[in-house]
Amino acid sequence: MSGVTQARKPGWINYWGWGSGDMLGSGAQAVISGWLFYFFTTFCHLTAVEAGLILGLPRLLEAITCPLIGYISDNLRHTWIGHKIGRRRLFLLITVPLLPSFALIFRTGHTFTYYLLCFIFFELLYTMFLIPWETLAAEMSKDYKEKTRFAGARLIIGQAAAIVASYLPTLIINQVGGKDSPDTFFIMAAIFGLLFSTVVVIVLLTTWERPYSAGELAAPPGQQALSLSSIVSIPVKMFRDLFSTLRIRAFRQHLSLYLGGYISQDIFNTAFPIFLATVLLGSTLVISQLMTVMYAAQLVSVIFAIQIVIRTGPMLAYRIAMSLFGIALLLYLAFYLHLPPGAGTVVQGLNDNIFNALDPSHPASRFMVVFWLFVPVLLAGLGRGTLNFVPWSVYNYLPDIDEAVTGQRREGIFAGVMTLVRKFAQSGAIIAAGFIIGLGGYVSPTEGGQVVQQTPEAIRTICLLMVLAPLAVMALGLYAARSFRLNAATHAVLIHEVERLRGGALEPESEESRKVVEGLTGWKYETLWGRGR
Repeated sequence: MSGVTQARKPGWINYWGWGSGDMLGSGAQAVISGWLFYFFTTFCHLTAVEAGLILGLPRLLEAITCPLIGYISDNLRHTWIGHKIGRRRLFLLITVPLLPSFALIFRTGHTFTYYLLCFIFFELLYTMFLIPWETLAAEMSKDYKEKTRFAGARLIIGQAAAIVASYLPTLIINQVGGKDSPDTFFIMAAIFGLLFSTVVVIVLLTTWERPYSAGELAAPPGQQALSLSSIVSIPVKMFRDLFSTLRIRAFRQHLSLYLGGYISQDIFNTAFPIFLATVLLGSTLVISQLMTVMYAAQLVSVIFAIQIVIRTGPMLAYRIAMSLFGIALLLYLAFYLHLPPGAGTVVQGLNDNIFNALDPSHPASRFMVVFWLFVPVLLAGLGRGTLNFVPWSVYNYLPDIDEAVTGQRREGIFAGVMTLVRKFAQSGAIIAAGFIIGLGGYVSPTEGGQVVQQTPEAIRTICLLMVLAPLAVMALGLYAARSFRLNAATHAVLIHEVERLRGGALEPESEESRKVVEGLTGWKYETLWGRGR
C-alpha cells in the first residue's frame, strides 16, 4: 500500500511482475503498429489516408490526457484516496474491466467514425495504465543495476508479447481456418484484451509505490481542499511542470534517442506489411511468420542489450542497434532495386510457410530465397530490440537527475511527458506515412482482402519510405544525443550528490563530481536543489 514508509528491496518476482505490464504496453502497440493499418486498408475498405488518420488523430488528443494523468497521479498523494488506494494504483484499477474493449476495433463493416471513436477510447485506457505503471520501476528502486533489471524484464516480456502478436494470426488460421479473413484479427484482439486485464492485476499484486516522505505524511490528506481557483490553475501548473522537464539536459538527449529509435520503427511498421504484400506477394500467413521471426530476434537482442547497458552505458548499445537496423533497411532497398525475377512466385511456391525454405528437399528451397527471407528480417529484429530497450533503460534514471535540479520526485510528470512526446511524434509519423503511401498511388483491396496489383510508382513509394525515412530519423536522434554521458559510474556520482544536497550541501564533493552532475543536469551546481528557480 502507498502508506508504507520503510524501504523495500525488489526481487525477481517484482522485476517480472512489473515487467508483465509490457504485455499491454508493447503488446498493444505490436498489434496496432503491426496489423491495424493493414487491417483497415485490407478488410475495412478504408484508404491509406483514412487508416493513417485513425491511427494518428487520437494521439493528438493526448496532448491533454498524457500530462494530465501524470500530473494528477503525482498530486493524488495530497488526497485521501491517494493515501488509501495509491496515487498510481487507482488508475490501474480503473482499466482492468475496460481493456477487453480492445476487440471492438477489429470488427469489419463499420464507418471511419466508428473506428476512430473506438481507437480513441482504447488509447485513453492505454494511457491511464501506461503512465502510472511506468513510474513504478523508478519508485521501487534507486539502484542502477536494479533499474536496468526492471527495464530488461519489461522489454523481454514486451518482445515476447510482440512475438505472440505476430504469430497469433498464423496459429488462429491453422486452428480455426479462414485464411485472409478479418475474423482472424478479431479473435486475436479478443485474446489480447483478456490478457491485458490479467497483466494489470499481476502488476497490482507485485509492485508498490514510493513510500511517502515525512513531510507528506505530516500533511493530512485532504488538507489542500479543491477550490475553484485551484481547479482553474491545474492546467497552468501541469504545463509548467511539463515544459520544466525539458530544462534537464539528459532528458532532452534521452528524448532524441527515444524518438529516433521509435519513430523510425513507426514508419517501418506502417510500410513493412504492405511492402511484403506487394513486393513478395505475401499473404497474411507469410507476413505473420516474417514478423514473428523479427520479434524473436528482438527478444534475443534485448537479452544482450541488458548486459551492454549495465557494463558500458546506453550509447554503445544504441549505436550497435542503429547499425544493425540500418543494414537491414539497406538490404531491403537492394532487394527492391535488384528484384530477382519471379520472387513473388517463389514465395507463393512455399505454400504460405516461409520455413519450408529451410528444408533442402522442398522444391522452392534456394540459398538466395533463404537469404532474402531471413537475413534482413533477423538483422532488423536484432537492431529494433535494442532500440526499444535503450530509451526505457534510461528513463528509470531521469527522476534521479530531475531530483538533483528541483529537489522533488516527479516520476509521473516524466512518464506523462515521454508518452505525450511519443504519441505526438507517432501521430505525425503515421499520418505522414499514410499520406505518402496514398500519394504514391497505393490502392486498398476492395473485397475479401485480396491484394490488388499495385503500380510500379506505388511500390517504389512504399519501399523508399520504409528504408530512407527510418535511416534519416535514427541519424538525427543519434546526432542530437552525441554527448550523452549517463552510465553506472556517473549515476552513482549523481545519487551520492543528491544525498549530499538533501543534507544541505552547497558545494560538490569534488570538481569531478561537479562536472558529472552539471553534465547530466545542464545546470550549475550552485543552482541545484531548487535554488535556480
